Amino acid sequence: MSFIQAGPQLGNQYAGDRVLRSYLKRVLPAAVRADIEPDLDRFGELAGGPLYQLSLRYRAEVPEHIAYDAWGKRIDEVRVNTAWREYARVAAREGLVATGYERRHGAYSRIHQFAKVYLFDRSSQTYTCPLAMTDGCARTLERVARPELRDRVLGHLLARDPEQAWTAGQWMTERAGGSDVGLSETVARQTPEGWRLYGTKWFTSAVTSQVALTLARPEGNGPGGRGLALFFVNVRDENGVCEGIEVNRLKEKLGTRQVPTAELTLDGVVAEPLTELHDGVRNMASMLNLTRTWNAVCSTAYLRRGLALARDYAGRRVAFGAPLAEKPLHLETLADVAAEHEAGFLLAFEAVRLLGQEELGEIDSSAAATLRLLQPIAKLTTARQAVAGASEILESFGGAGYVEDTGLPELLRDAQVLPIWEGTTNVLSLESLRAARRADALEPFLADLKLRAGAAEDSDLREAGAVALEAAASVRQWWDAAETLGPGGVEAGARRFALTLGRAYALALLVEQAQWARANEGCDRSAEAARRFARATINRLDTPVSDAHATRSLAMDEFAKAAVPGST
Repeated sequence: MSFIQAGPQLGNQYAGDRVLRSYLKRVLPAAVRADIEPDLDRFGELAGGPLYQLSLRYRAEVPEHIAYDAWGKRIDEVRVNTAWREYARVAAREGLVATGYERRHGAYSRIHQFAKVYLFDRSSQTYTCPLAMTDGCARTLERVARPELRDRVLGHLLARDPEQAWTAGQWMTERAGGSDVGLSETVARQTPEGWRLYGTKWFTSAVTSQVALTLARPEGNGPGGRGLALFFVNVRDENGVCEGIEVNRLKEKLGTRQVPTAELTLDGVVAEPLTELHDGVRNMASMLNLTRTWNAVCSTAYLRRGLALARDYAGRRVAFGAPLAEKPLHLETLADVAAEHEAGFLLAFEAVRLLGQEELGEIDSSAAATLRLLQPIAKLTTARQAVAGASEILESFGGAGYVEDTGLPELLRDAQVLPIWEGTTNVLSLESLRAARRADALEPFLADLKLRAGAAEDSDLREAGAVALEAAASVRQWWDAAETLGPGGVEAGARRFALTLGRAYALALLVEQAQWARANEGCDRSAEAARRFARATINRLDTPVSDAHATRSLAMDEFAKAAVPGST
């Protein structure tokens, strides 16, 4: 009989995740951990078993847009696959949004919630997308909505009964304004029936949601973000009909193909303002910060899933006389990805930890400022880790990683959206600069970084911590010299500023975790991750920005007249 290679298998995704279990043991009170661990263990079994198999079985079934019924009536029905409907039921029953608001364990409830999100994401065909927007909508309603609207809707967003549970969309992107939402062209007009919206939404994920938050400009308001208002929309009436909304088409995307993403025309849909009729961008800030945290946690979930599959496969695949698990170069590759995963995980979950404290008012001004800077930095850092790591994981499978039937290419295709959703790397780098300025966040952020890196007691970890401290000093030096760079020079360095902060802070968190794990668990794997991560590129500010004219000449391939050495 000819040889047939066995594919990778998954087991309990909680029981097999040293990084998650060790982190929870360190940060949670013993009583809280004892209470939630059985739930996570049970859910880890579900994620690694039935849900994972469901995602493979329905891998190729994408949403379908039915514009008209058989008799020509416009219905704009979007049909999703069986798996997608099951994920909705599981998400509601498991409280993947509700856990963060029931607050059974106070500020630690967010850690419990996001631990389940982390386990769920890669077994759900990115059903975490509508869940993230639902969480963002719930938090926005909780914070700024009129009481009548909040009381009418919030219970559905947090329901554990699948028959009562709603999800929410987030309709911000338009043709004129992507990340620059201040360019939004959607108009809000007041009519006898209430406010009605007119415009086109160019990119609306999870269009099957029951409700949505969107931006529109009330007639007579000025330009820019201040002139926009944040509106609440019931996407469908009690009969499931979209009144005043037309689905122009579903987007054909590189990845996240099971997520029903549409282009919509708003033609008089009735909407309710959440609060005042201006400052819509400011009023949605809490929603964006929350969805960015979801993005960061899910980015780390991509690396975790890739590692789980690659580690299992390394024990099954024999090449050149031995399993891949005995090949030093293969192990080097997986170890590098593992170090990136652990550092990114700690970065994302520090944002989660601080978020839980902020929501309950259990945070001081320094930690609040740190969180303000950490949210965009954690998102952009982990998203880039996910794309690079997913590429390495696919390569570790050889040709099988390039074959759609294995389900592996989905890791890379889906990961590519992570640096784009909720603000690209460049947009969030500029957001990080604004946070450092407006929230005076840089000083407390660097102080906390130094505290974490300083937790090292052993020489190897002190050396790793020193790399983080050196990068932090480079950030401080760059920041102090920013006035001499001019606006263009500061903007040109924004990405390196943000990535240096993100990777340095992640390393400091990893050093702290490694020292604790060595002392309390007798485990050196986090220490090896810290040493390895410290050898990677941490400081992105150690090379100067090129002259602006030379940069433009190369970037746009434009001729720039310059002196040629040796010419007259």
